Amino acid sequence: MKYFLIAGEASGDLHAANLMRSLKALDPDADFRYFGGDRMQEQGGILLKHYREMAFMGIIPVVMHLRTVLRNMSDCKKAIADYQPDAVVLIDYPGFNLQIAKYLKSGAVENPPKIIYYISPKIWAWKTYRIKAIKRYIDLMLSILPFEVNFYKKYEYSVAYVGNPTVDELAERDHADESFAEFVAVNHLKNKPIIALLAGSRKQEIRANLPAMIAAASSFPNYQLVIAGAPGLTENDYRKVLKDAPVQIVFGQTYRLLKQSQAALVTSGTATLETALLHVPQVVCYKMPFKYAVSFIFKHFFACRYISLVNLIADKPVVKELFGKDFSVHQIRHELAALLNDLAYRRTMRRGYNAVIARLGGVGASQKAAKIIIQTIKK
Repeated sequence: MKYFLIAGEASGDLHAANLMRSLKALDPDADFRYFGGDRMQEQGGILLKHYREMAFMGIIPVVMHLRTVLRNMSDCKKAIADYQPDAVVLIDYPGFNLQIAKYLKSGAVENPPKIIYYISPKIWAWKTYRIKAIKRYIDLMLSILPFEVNFYKKYEYSVAYVGNPTVDELAERDHADESFAEFVAVNHLKNKPIIALLAGSRKQEIRANLPAMIAAASSFPNYQLVIAGAPGLTENDYRKVLKDAPVQIVFGQTYRLLKQSQAALVTSGTATLETALLHVPQVVCYKMPFKYAVSFIFKHFFACRYISLVNLIADKPVVKELFGKDFSVHQIRHELAALLNDLAYRRTMRRGYNAVIARLGGVGASQKAAKIIIQTIKK
């Protein structure tokens, strides 16, 4: 069967690649074309556009690159129409993907494919009005967060929870038994405890979050600071922000770095969950413009109480979230001191992590998703 996949950022590229591997195991004739990234390309098929050309977040970046966004959308529609896939699999990235789904349901494509969403848009946080588009255009929603099932049930829309692919990725990771000495030696790091810095996957997130992270973490001279380089970014992207700061960067080793870290400063997103699954104490830091307005809007207009996946899954505050008016170097430094020095606090956080892990369930998300997708196509 023929599958067209669309992933617009690094995490989507990773999850889509694992899904492709599972589809190939169940469907020996699987053929792929996709908008995605390097991980997907490793699984075969044809990469039509890299997510680096698509990763625009927020109103201003989208407006500034509107011509590129519209061209990407036009190219995607044409590619699907030419390919005539059995299924189009959308991975998060809702602003783009829901427009593609609408186009496919408009009758513009001969022999319309099944439209499957793998990894739901975060409409449970905001833009809940998108539920109308999902009910109208999406044939199947595959969820990777357990609380999403009840959210969609409120709107009389049935979704399938398949487990969380991050659990699979961590279970299958390389260097799981690596020692601290081995890690620092291979990366030419100092023989000092590590504070990991995960400042986001986009350039604008790096520019916003990294300076405050470094300023706060530099207050602990007995630790070395190491950045987890994001896929799709280069060392030069970080050096523009770092300047002469004594901070090291490692690429392609996020799980290895976290495993060897005493604590982590993490922007909101999948990274918060990865950090929790590796039992690393963390503080969630996310700088936003108009910080007081952001806090007011989040409190009064958002449909959820937390921004981190850890707290959302636990449905209670397991990790500290510093965003809006609470984001500052002082606040980050204060929380980091507790993570490094208060053993009871660290133990409490890790107990919270265990509850999150239990709610996520075991391994096999990609395999379950692939099986359901094939069954849906055959129907």
